[in-house]
Parts: sequence; C-alpha cells; structure tokens
Amino acid sequence: MMNGSTARTVRVPPGRDRRARVLPAAPGRRFADGFRPAAAVVGAGIAGLAAATALAERGVAVTVYERQPYVGGRAGGWTTRLKDGTEVTMSRGFHAFFRQYYNLRALLRRTDPALGRLTGLPDYPLLHAGGTRDSFRHLPRTPPFNALAFALLSPTFGVRDLFRLDLMAALPLCDVRVPDVYDRLDRLSAHDYLDAVRFPHAARHLAFEVFSRSFFADPRELSAAELALMFHIYFLGSSEGLLFDVPRAPFPAALWDPLTAHLRRHGVRVRTGTPVEHVVPTDDGRFRVATGQDETVHDGVVLALDTAALRRLVTCSGKLGDAAWRERIARLRTAPPFLVSRLWLDRPVAPDRPGFLATGGFGALDNISVLDRWEDEARQWAARTGGSVVELHAYALPDGTSRSAVQQHLIDQLHRVYPETRTAGVVDARHEWHADCPLFPVGGYRDRPTVRTPHPRLTVAGDLVRCHLPVALMERAATTGLLAANALLSQWGLRGHTVYTVPVRGRSPVLRRLARRLDG
Repeated sequence: MMNGSTARTVRVPPGRDRRARVLPAAPGRRFADGFRPAAAVVGAGIAGLAAATALAERGVAVTVYERQPYVGGRAGGWTTRLKDGTEVTMSRGFHAFFRQYYNLRALLRRTDPALGRLTGLPDYPLLHAGGTRDSFRHLPRTPPFNALAFALLSPTFGVRDLFRLDLMAALPLCDVRVPDVYDRLDRLSAHDYLDAVRFPHAARHLAFEVFSRSFFADPRELSAAELALMFHIYFLGSSEGLLFDVPRAPFPAALWDPLTAHLRRHGVRVRTGTPVEHVVPTDDGRFRVATGQDETVHDGVVLALDTAALRRLVTCSGKLGDAAWRERIARLRTAPPFLVSRLWLDRPVAPDRPGFLATGGFGALDNISVLDRWEDEARQWAARTGGSVVELHAYALPDGTSRSAVQQHLIDQLHRVYPETRTAGVVDARHEWHADCPLFPVGGYRDRPTVRTPHPRLTVAGDLVRCHLPVALMERAATTGLLAANALLSQWGLRGHTVYTVPVRGRSPVLRRLARRLDG
C-alpha cells in the first residue's frame, strides 16, 4: 500500500502548491492483454466511480452496481417536477470542490480537461448571529501567512487571542502526519481539544462550521484528530487556500453524465437500480456477486458503499473477511441526521447576497446557498420567473427531531439572515432528510476499514475508509477509490495510477521539531 514514506515532491504540481506530494504509480503492464480480469464495483458514488475509471483504463472488465437509479452517490442528482410544471434537477445539496481535491479533480478532468464545468465562488463568508462576519477572500494562501493574516483581519479572532492560546496544546496542528495525528488526538473530541488549546469562544463557529460540521457531526462526538487533519488540509498544511469551485450545472449534467459516458466507452457496464444482495468468495480466490436478478463471478471486488450499506452487505455475506474484520465493520456508525431544504421563491434574493454563506448562532441553520448565482438551471428558472432558488442546510440534528418544525425553523432563520425573503412566496420546496454520512467518533479510527481486507482481491473505498494520507470528505472518497483499484491492479500485474495529496507533514521544520519534542 502507498504511504507517506514513498512520497516525493511533485515535478508538475496538480495545483499551485509546489509542496504537494505525489505517490508514483506501481509498475506493471499498462493495459490488460490476453487474460482480461473482471471486477465488480459495488456503489457508484465518487469512490466507486474513481475505482471503476482506474480499473477500466487499464483494460479490466468492470461492472458497476448501484442501488439508486442515478450515479454520484451523495453528490448525485435526479429529476423532479415543480408545481409550476418546470422539470428541475434535485440533489442532496451544495458541495464545495476545493482546490486541494487533487484526485477528485483529476477524475473530473477525464471528461473536462480544463475543469470548465466548475466555477470559482469569489468568497467564503461566515456570518455569526452576533453580527460578526469573517471572510477568506483576501487572505494569502500560503501558511503561515494565511493564519497570521486571519488573526489580524478577523473580527472574531484577534492578535490578543493568539497570545492566549496554549501553544503546547496547539503544536500538533503544526505537524499533522497520518496516522500519527490519530495516535495523538483520536481519544479527544474536537470540542475538548479546542478547549485545551484555549481557542476563543467568539471564534468557535469558525472551527465548528468550517471544519467540525463539515463531517455532519456534533463537535462533542467528532474525533479531534479529524479536526486537526482538516486544519492541515485546508489551512495550515496547504497553500491552495479555502476558496473553492462549484459545478456550473446540476451534478448529473456537469459531472456524472460525462464520466458515465467515459466509462461506457471503456466497456464498463453501469447497472443503476441494481442493489447487490451478497458477495461470496469462491475457492479459487474469485467472488460471486448476487443481485435480485442474477449472479456473476468476478476476479476482484471493490466495496464502495456508505456505512449502513457496507454493514448490511457484510452481514448478508457471511463468508467475507475474518471475524475481527467483520466485527469492526459492524461497529461502524453513521453521523446524525441532516436536512437540505431547497426553496423556489417568487422574488429574488438581494443582488449583493453571496452565492454561499456559512452561518453560526442561527439555531440549526448551518449555511445558505443562492443557487441561481452559479448553477445554470437555477439561473434560467430565476430569470424566467423573476424569483430565486435558495438552499438551506442543517447538520447534526438530534434524533427524534420534528421534521416539520426544523423545516419551518430553517425558513424562519433565512428570513432573519436575508430579510428581503420575508415577503417572498414559496413556489415549491423540497426537503431532503438523510442520515448516511460516516461518523468519525472519538477513539474510532482503528475500527474503520482500510482499503485492503483479509481477501487480497476484495477492497473497500469511500470517505469512511481509514487512509494513511491527508485526505478527507470527497477527496478521501476519490483517493481511496484509486487506492482500491491500484491494489487490485497490482494483483494482476497491471500498472497503478499516480495519487496526489497535500503535503504529508507540517510545513515549518521548526514547528515540526517542537511538535515531535512534545510528542516524545
């Protein structure tokens, strides 16, 4: 398996950061000739699509199984019809495509070499109910200057707060290495770690909304190691900055329809609406993959499923793995429920409102997106009707929450943040409730599955996977999809694919030495 010890400096960086790292592809034949292995990829989210692409481009005969009628997983989309008769694309909400997502962006470049289907939002503003507002727009992108500029410019985190920090407790943030950061911080919650660092309470919404709640989890449950990793990826370890891109069109049109066509040109069978019921290893090292329609034999399998689906499939596949592996899978947990509310309003939002706004202190409301600022379908609807398309997110909601009450609460908070919407009528609305994101609880790192399993030709991919690289969220899904494909390709003597990451350790040698001394 690739790890940080094999990394070297990128000759041609995948982004602007010249300290980004590359993990060279394992050697082998460039393309399967003669014997053509067959692989099943179970799940067509980002991880499954990355794995399928990597395998198919080396000549492997790939079949992708997906229980939903669409691909893209949690970043997928489907068609719905509004009350006014308009057919529109609905999804599970806003996703930020950060410039640090090297492997995800490389996947999208298969069909969009210049990434022209993405567009950058000009700012990443954060508004607190107390009236303070922060922005990452004018910050330098290179550490440590970004952190110093933030302290100087932020109304919620000032220079005096820097002197109040417990620098010894904060040192692990300056030398984040995987898996060392989990050895240091996985037994502590994100909330307790920020307390230990003496992170100012006035600025807590920045740490929670930007980082902790990106995992759809309450900071009291989230491992501090994941929080530290996020700080490294997006702020202290990378010079790509915190601004991001978004798709110019709905997810299917901008991303997944072109990639699905690319896969089919490589001979991939994409079977949507086809859940896998069980996977059975055979005596000759292959696997029988059973759906409700048929059963086929494959030389290798990638399980690219969400937490609950992975638990369910392993439970129904009694011969997969060994007892210890199966027990770890059974202990995996999902994050609390979250809500995405999309509203089609009959009046426009004020023209100076940002396309995306993170919020803190507004009850359950975590952010607001004005989709017609960047998405063509929403822009066309708004231009035709004179209205606006607004999306509201609420993460980590308590179990047993009244759905109708939270949905109304988000609308009330929208009126509070953007008062001009109080007089707007709702032409139609969609409220998407889900609870299928992985939870990264305190002390849970060692229980998470790795790409490799007790079966050499059975691999696991997804954002829930334990990976010895500094990646998270959609980039962890794409990266582990590549690593899963590479593990199978090596079994067949085929060349792997190059993997990129942000720097695999802290940028400052002095701070790294101090952190190691503290750790010793």
